[in-house]
Amino acid sequence: MIRSCLQSALKLVNSVAGFVGVGLILYSLWMIRVWYRQAHAFPTADSWFIYTSLGLGVSFCLIAFSGHIAAETANGHCLSCYMVLVFLLVVLEAAITADVILNRDWEEDFPEDKTGRFNGLKNFIRSNFELCKWIGLIVVVAQGMSLFVAMILRALGPYHGNCYDMLFNTESKFPECLVKSRLF
Repeated sequence: MIRSCLQSALKLVNSVAGFVGVGLILYSLWMIRVWYRQAHAFPTADSWFIYTSLGLGVSFCLIAFSGHIAAETANGHCLSCYMVLVFLLVVLEAAITADVILNRDWEEDFPEDKTGRFNGLKNFIRSNFELCKWIGLIVVVAQGMSLFVAMILRALGPYHGNCYDMLFNTESKFPECLVKSRLF
């Protein structure tokens, strides 16, 4: 019972990462559409912000997908791989956040964005700082919770329930209710 509750909790918390990933993908596709309408061509390699957003969205979705698989199977190897991916994502987020907070000239660390969408995002974040702060906090807390629940599931070990399968248990007999009685 505890295992199934933890598996459901991991799936629920992991869904936040999936929603963030889908949101980033949709935002990237919207930026590509706006670029295409303005320039009548697809974005070039200089539009790094669009492709970074798309890559992060796909990464979030893949991590969420692997998290759902790890939660469903509760396999130690799957949970370990999932925990490594989430940990690396949290470290990346922490490094970028530390650079933005501690470095006054953090904008110089990024290449110039020819699309102007990076400046638009900065202006949006500045004008809606409280909302963005809460969204960021929810995402980080969800990632921390998913790491914590995955560690607990991994510590519980594999499920050793009552599974009956004749292919793996060849020496046992069929249950009496399944055996057709022979009439001679």
